[in-house]
Amino acid sequence: MSVIGKSIHITGEVRSTSDLTIEGEVTGPVMCEGANVTLTATATITGDVIGSEITVFGRSSGQLIATEVVDVRPGAVVDGTIIAPRLILHEGGLVNGLVDPKRVDAAMSVMKFQQKKRDAS
Repeated sequence: MSVIGKSIHITGEVRSTSDLTIEGEVTGPVMCEGANVTLTATATITGDVIGSEITVFGRSSGQLIATEVVDVRPGAVVDGTIIAPRLILHEGGLVNGLVDPKRVDAAMSVMKFQQKKRDAS
């Protein structure tokens, strides 16, 4: 498991092949295909997040794309689209946006295409 600590601010793309815990601030996409992503209560993410399971305790602005489940905990704020076959929204968690359980494969394909374009440039 990897951790982005509370005092770290990243501007740019984050990629991980292992489970990732974010305590700090990330501006840009977070790609953990095949791994779990946890956004702690101190985390602030501005960008898309991709993972198998995404658990949100903090703030997220952008798409959350999970192949398994998105779990929005009490006190969490999600602004954007959630694309996952399952959503757990705990009392006290807030989602401002759309929830789409049917487009996971299409969303993953689009993100992979965009990633290849970024890698090529």
